[in-house]
Amino acid sequence: MIRLMTMERETLEMDVLLVGAGPANLSCALHLSRLVAAHNEKNKPGLGEIQIAIIEKAAEIGAHQLSGAVLDPVSLRELVPDFEKSAPLEAAVGDEKVYFLTERGKIAAPFIPPPLRNHGNYVVSLNKLVRWLADLCEAEGVNIFPEFPGWEMLYEGDAVTGVRTGDKGLDKEGHPKPNFEPGVDIAAKVTVLGEGVRGSLVKQLMKRLKLDAASDPQVYSVGVKELWEMPDDRFPAGSVIHTLGWPLDSHTFGGSWIYGMKDRIINVGLAVGLDYRDPRIDPHHEFQKFKTHPLIAELLKDGKLIRYGAKAMPVGGWYTIPQLVADGVMIVGDSGALLNGERLKGIHTAIRSGMIAAETIFEALVAGDYSRGKLEVYEKKLKEGHAGRELYKSRNFHQAFDHGRMVGLVAAGISMFTGGRLPSRLAIKAGHEHMQKLDGDKGDLYADLKYDDKLTVAKLTDVYYASTAHDEDQPCHLKVLDTNICIEKCTIEYGNPCQNFCPANVYEMVEDSEKRRLQINFSNCVHCKTCDIMDPYQIIDWVPPEGGGGPNYRNM
Repeated sequence: MIRLMTMERETLEMDVLLVGAGPANLSCALHLSRLVAAHNEKNKPGLGEIQIAIIEKAAEIGAHQLSGAVLDPVSLRELVPDFEKSAPLEAAVGDEKVYFLTERGKIAAPFIPPPLRNHGNYVVSLNKLVRWLADLCEAEGVNIFPEFPGWEMLYEGDAVTGVRTGDKGLDKEGHPKPNFEPGVDIAAKVTVLGEGVRGSLVKQLMKRLKLDAASDPQVYSVGVKELWEMPDDRFPAGSVIHTLGWPLDSHTFGGSWIYGMKDRIINVGLAVGLDYRDPRIDPHHEFQKFKTHPLIAELLKDGKLIRYGAKAMPVGGWYTIPQLVADGVMIVGDSGALLNGERLKGIHTAIRSGMIAAETIFEALVAGDYSRGKLEVYEKKLKEGHAGRELYKSRNFHQAFDHGRMVGLVAAGISMFTGGRLPSRLAIKAGHEHMQKLDGDKGDLYADLKYDDKLTVAKLTDVYYASTAHDEDQPCHLKVLDTNICIEKCTIEYGNPCQNFCPANVYEMVEDSEKRRLQINFSNCVHCKTCDIMDPYQIIDWVPPEGGGGPNYRNM
């Protein structure tokens, strides 16, 4: 691909630049704008007009936001004390159940485990929530620019000075089309990376500054989710079910959620740990199997599928959190591995991280100091505060499940009574390192899975419900560094698991004139990042496509 690096680019000067319009960055921008306004009111002229900008790769704010989700309101209540009056809440959590599933039956938990107790929490659509937060930000004068993906970091030495956005109007070969527009250099005193899981700029930063050198390898799950419109009120808004067990095997981490939303919508999904052993495992197929369980099939009977999506999530916890600051830059939310996998929640910790980042940036603006030494108070306050204490209590949660479901459940039980303390710290390795090579032809794991287009649907059908779209005459944003490995090595050793772990049918091995080749259907991509995470050779690099491309997770 030709990179047009010598051209003249427009430069925008901002005081604070936030990359990604998720809950962490929107909370940061909102809180910071209010802190500056209050300071200026008391101290004329104070800081003067502080320019805060958010860039977002999606076509509109919220379009790439997907989560379960049940919201713990602890952080949002501090950010917006009267949030119940205007926030787009689906319902307060009401009836709660937890089941262990067998293939045809279920065993109800005798009590709701403390990490899964949701009394006082709210079922929400993350898409709706971030759109609401964006409106609050714009009312405070924050500049929000959709369709602007962050392409690369800008530096002076190793100090971050801003971000270059992606070029628009390149053809498949990287040549400019008539509508070509070069990316913009956005300079900032502080850059905040809140790109969500496996952010492309965060990857660049980690590689250059070794911010993850002292942390354990990150591990992930992928959540596959559908919304169903029902003909009646069989599952009231605010109802919550969590399950573990079938269809996942005992060495595959994960579980399901079923949440009742407004307007007779059922939100159903399955999270699959991206540290599974068998390369034939397919998270989308596991989810379709899950829906055939009598409990789920009866719940969804006569319903209508209306939305689909998938998103990876960081579940490694406390020991996998990287260094979160460097000169001129901070990392917030899922980009910093701040999700609590034990509670299946990350929105409240993302909001909290954004608020603490805002307070730190405000002090940096007052002092005129944007060095790591000034910004690292963010990391200290985060880890010593409510969010950090919560994450520390679950520090061994996923690590225990690394040894199988039974060990994980026993360790989780012990941790509930010890504040997360176990006899020794449990080690962990990157998820893709768990994948085992094929030992002969083991057959099709999903030979019995049939698609009836009523309850169960094929991947391409689900992709339709993700409303994903990319201009196909642009460079492929899924960079496979050496396709010969795919053809000559991966086929033999792992059976090309990219065809399985991708929940959008992006990767296909096809026979072309008696020659096997990898075909990348990048226009199907739902931006879940699973391929970047789970490829056993780590030769897939997910980079942002042209701004505006991707799924449209309306109400997800």
